[in-house]
Amino acid sequence: MRKEKHHKGWNEIKTNDSWAIFKIMGEFVNGFEKMSAIGPCVTIFGSARTKSGDVYYEMAVQIAKKVAEAGYGIITGGGPGIMEAGNKGAHLAGGTSVGLNIELPFEQHDNPYIDNDKSLDFDYFFVRKVMFVKYSQGFVVMPGGFGTLDELFEAITLIQTHKIGRFPIILVGSEFWSGLMEWIRNTMLEAKNISPEDLDLVKMADSAEEVVDIIDAFYKGHTLSPNF
Repeated sequence: MRKEKHHKGWNEIKTNDSWAIFKIMGEFVNGFEKMSAIGPCVTIFGSARTKSGDVYYEMAVQIAKKVAEAGYGIITGGGPGIMEAGNKGAHLAGGTSVGLNIELPFEQHDNPYIDNDKSLDFDYFFVRKVMFVKYSQGFVVMPGGFGTLDELFEAITLIQTHKIGRFPIILVGSEFWSGLMEWIRNTMLEAKNISPEDLDLVKMADSAEEVVDIIDAFYKGHTLSPNF
């Protein structure tokens, strides 16, 4: 006999939401406890679909190595592609390699270059995103898809609205990003939907050396220290 599909009633949905609060709290507490003990880090974002040998994969490895050698840990989303490249670069440089993994039905799995005690798993995107923003001294944004754009524009919005302190946001790969920045400049700015100074929140780079120079110059120029 075929089982009929169970449709949750409104009261059952509300009860499940109430219990979910405890899991959300647990993810925040676990994230705060582990991340606060790590030290200054830079987050590298990019596509999970980028394969080893791709020009941007190899560039992400070199960027992570240089950033780690400059004294920062590397945080990624913990999965394959650019995330793997970031953790690999940190690992090769002997630096701190952190992975904030998210449970997804496809694409996502832990990469082997994360430090054993610095791999965190999340069910909730919004909790994971808080960890990226709270514990990063900079965002390095490699070519990616919707998830990469989501992280990029959320960080810009939080800085623009003064909800968080400013930190460097670096787009790597002018060939990939120049069209987007041109549209922002010629369409969004022209329509007065953003201010001219908002364009200064993002820098462009095409090499590992440029990325490190931008991060170093930012903290020297703004006389800021890392978050903790």
